[in-house]
Amino acid sequence: MVEAVQLIADGKAARMPQSEAAATYEGIQKKENAEISWDQSAEALHNWIRGHDKVPGAWTEINGQVVTFYGSSLLNSSIPPGEPLEIKGARKPGLVTKSGLVLFGNDGKALMVRNLQFEDGKMIPASQYFSAGETSVVELTAEEVKVAETIKVIWAGILSNVPVIEDSTDFFKSGASSMDVVRLVEEIRQKCGGLQLQNEDVYMATKFEDFIQKVVRKLRGDDQEAELVVDYVSKEVNEMTVKMPYQCFINGQFTDADDGKTYDTINPTDGSTICKVSYASLVDVDKAVAAAKDAFENGEWGRMNARERGILMYRLADLLEENQEELATIEALDSGAVYTLALKTHIGMSVQTFRYFAGWCDKIQGSTIPINQARPNRNLTFTRKEPLGVCAIIIPWNYPLMMLAWKSAACLAAGNTLVLKPAQVTPLTALKFAELSVKAGFPKGVINIIPGSGGIAGQRLSEHPDIRKLGFTGSTLIGKQIMKSCAMSNLKKVSLELGGKSPLIIFSDCELDKAVRMGMGAVFFNKGENCIAAGRLFVEESIHDEFVTRVVEEIKKMKIGDPLDRSTDHGPQNHKAHLEKLLQYCEAGVKEGATLVYGGRQVQRPGFFMEPTVFTDVEDHMYLAKEESFGPIMVISKFQNGDIDGVLQRANNTEYGLASGVFTRDINKAMYVSEKLEAGTVFINTYNKTDVAAPFGGVKQSGFGKDLGEEALNEYLKTKTVTLEY
Repeated sequence: MVEAVQLIADGKAARMPQSEAAATYEGIQKKENAEISWDQSAEALHNWIRGHDKVPGAWTEINGQVVTFYGSSLLNSSIPPGEPLEIKGARKPGLVTKSGLVLFGNDGKALMVRNLQFEDGKMIPASQYFSAGETSVVELTAEEVKVAETIKVIWAGILSNVPVIEDSTDFFKSGASSMDVVRLVEEIRQKCGGLQLQNEDVYMATKFEDFIQKVVRKLRGDDQEAELVVDYVSKEVNEMTVKMPYQCFINGQFTDADDGKTYDTINPTDGSTICKVSYASLVDVDKAVAAAKDAFENGEWGRMNARERGILMYRLADLLEENQEELATIEALDSGAVYTLALKTHIGMSVQTFRYFAGWCDKIQGSTIPINQARPNRNLTFTRKEPLGVCAIIIPWNYPLMMLAWKSAACLAAGNTLVLKPAQVTPLTALKFAELSVKAGFPKGVINIIPGSGGIAGQRLSEHPDIRKLGFTGSTLIGKQIMKSCAMSNLKKVSLELGGKSPLIIFSDCELDKAVRMGMGAVFFNKGENCIAAGRLFVEESIHDEFVTRVVEEIKKMKIGDPLDRSTDHGPQNHKAHLEKLLQYCEAGVKEGATLVYGGRQVQRPGFFMEPTVFTDVEDHMYLAKEESFGPIMVISKFQNGDIDGVLQRANNTEYGLASGVFTRDINKAMYVSEKLEAGTVFINTYNKTDVAAPFGGVKQSGFGKDLGEEALNEYLKTKTVTLEY
C-alpha cells in the first residue's frame, strides 16, 4: 500500500480512463433520477424505494403532484381493505389502508409504504392520504403561545444560518440533519415541561407552523387515539371500589356480543350474581381472530422489534402489580379464591410470569449449522425462530389470571397475537387484564378476550382456519376433542395441559410433621382446585394411622369462610355444578367401601362451601383411586413397609402423569423414586413448588407441551432453516 501511494505521489501510477457513467455518486443524489419505474416486480419496487429512503427519496406523480415514498416493506400477508388511489404510470391503483399505502408490482405481489412527503415538504402517514387536509388549525392559548416562543428559540439555535424563524421555515430545507432532530426533541423535553416528542413528529411536520400545531395537539392529547371506553360494573368491597369490565374485548375496544346475549357470572361465596357478562357468538370469535390476524400481518406489532415488545410486557407486569389488590379482590369474588392466596399466587405469579418472559423477548435466536459443502461451492445454513401468527388460548377456572399469564406471556414474547377465551364461570380478571394491556400500550388487535361457552367460542377457535396454534388447559375429555378439531381443520399446532391423578408417596423415614403439613397443602391448596393436586396419597403402613390422625387434627383447625376475610383458610368451591360433582364423588367412595374419615358434606351456609374431606382404605380398583376429584378430598391408600417397587407400580398405574411427589430422608430412595415416577413434575420433600423459570407440563393423558421456562417459548415459535450457496 505504501508503494502504491508513493507511485501516485510521484505521478507514476497507471492511469485508466473512466467513462462518465458511474464516475460519481452525484447522479444517484439527483431527485430526477429517483423517479419510480412501475414496470417492475414488487421486490424491485421495494428495493428502489428503500434504496432512496433518505436522500433524495423515491417519487412518483399522484394527482398532478410529486409525492415521495418512505418506509417500504414487502407485504407477505393478505391484502388489507382500503380506498383505491390512482398513481401515474402504475399498472394498478394503490390502496390507502389503515396501515399504509399498498402498491403492486408487475408480478402481482405487493409492498406497503408507511409515509408520504409532498412537494411543499409536508410529510404524512400514508394511511392519512385522503384525510390529510381535513385537520383544522388550532388557535393557541396564552400558555401555548409561550411554548411556541420557546420552541422558536430552540429552532433558531439549531438553524443558526436562518436570520428569522417564520411560520414557513422548513426545518430540513434550512439545513437540519437527523442529528438535529434528536437535539430538537431533547431540547423541547428539557425546556417545555418534559413534553415527549418522537423523532417521527419532526419528520411529519417540517414547517415551523405545522410543527407548532403538532406540538399543541400533543399537549392537548388531541393526536392520541381515542381513549378506551370501559363500561364498568363497580362494587364497594374489600375496602375499595372494584371496577370490572364485562364486555368482549376485540381489536382494542370493549363491545357487546354481536347478538347482544349475556350471562350471569356468580359469586360462589353467597351464590349472588356479580354482573352480566357478554356471551360471545361465532361472529365475535371471527371478529377477534380477524383483528389478531390484521395486527400480526399489517399492524405495528408485526413491525415492532423484540426489545420494544419486551418493554410493553414489562410495563404490563408493572400495571398488574400496581393493581394487584383490585385483581385479587376480583379473583376472590369471581372464583372464590382466598384473598391472601390470590394476592400471592394468582396475581403474584402472574406478575412474575410476565416479567420473566419480557426478559426473553430479545433473546430468541436461531443457530448456525455446519453442513456438508456442495464442492466446489460453499454453503451457509442457519435457523430462524419465528412467531406462528394468531394463537388461541383457552384457560380453566381454577387460576383465572395465572393460567392466562402462563400461556399468553410466552405467546406474546414470541411475537404472536392472541385470542383468549377465559372459563365461562370466571371471566372478570381476564377482562380487567385486557383493560390494563391497553394502558400498557399494546397495539389494537394484539390481545383479544372473548368470554362465553366452550361449546360455541372454544369450538370455533379450535376449528378456525386462521389460527395457527391453540393452547389449552382443562379436562382430558375436552382436550381430546380440541386436538381432533385442530387436526381436522388446518392441522394447527396444539399444546395441552389436561387432567391429573398425581401420586404422593410418603415413606416412614420422612420428617412426619413436614409430610403432614405439605401433604395437606398438596390436597387442599386453593380448595383442591389445583391441577397438580395430590390425587392419591400412598402412606407407608407403619406411619399410616398416625399420619391420618394428624391430618384430621389439622383440618379441624382450618377456618372455612369468606375468602375476603384475611384469617380464612378455605373458601368456597368455584361454582355450584362443581360442588355437586364433588358431593357425588364422595357418595361413590362410600358406596364402594372406602372409609370416610372426615368431611364429605356441604357446609351449611350460603354459597358453595365443602368440608375438607379424608378417605382411607382406598383400594386400587375403586373409583376414588382412578379418577380426579379436583376438590378438597384427600384419598389415602396404605402400602407395605419397604415395598418401594410395589408402591411405584401402583402410583404409575394411571393414565395420567402431570405431577407426583415423595417424602423421605433417604436421598438415594428419593432419586430412585423420582426417576421411576411417570410424571412431568416430581416434588421431593416439598409440593406445589412451581416457578416461572421451570417448565411445567404432563405426560400420558395429562397432555403434552410445556408452560413456563424457556421451553414454553418453543410452543409458540416455528423454526425456519435457511441454506445459501456462495
